[in-house]
Amino acid sequence: MVNVLSSRILLRPADLERSRAFYRDDIGLAIYREFGEWQERGTVFFLGGGFLEVSGHGGQPPGPGLRLWLQVDDVEAFHQRLLGRGVAVVREPRRESWGLVEMWVEDPDGVGICVVEVPEDHPMRYRP
Repeated sequence: MVNVLSSRILLRPADLERSRAFYRDDIGLAIYREFGEWQERGTVFFLGGGFLEVSGHGGQPPGPGLRLWLQVDDVEAFHQRLLGRGVAVVREPRRESWGLVEMWVEDPDGVGICVVEVPEDHPMRYRP
């Protein structure tokens, strides 16, 4: 067995500053740390139980299967925040048949972001 001490998603965007601004200002992720030279600095954001590192430059768009899943306490309030910031919402919030409230947006490189609210009555809130 391996004891994983920390983890993060590494994202190499086409436009570093645009993506850094998107995750910092539009999504509103808090910064854990920054590193490197000012114009080329990497930024590591808190992402719930892990981290999202936005650094470097990708020579191509991220893999088509890459998706982020962000759980928030109020999807509708987050939806209004994104609309106020001019972020295009791919799919409006709605309660799915499996009981979660989900909304979809994309980052500047087209990475799909599922924003999820777990309602009070959902089985995910039950911990035996």
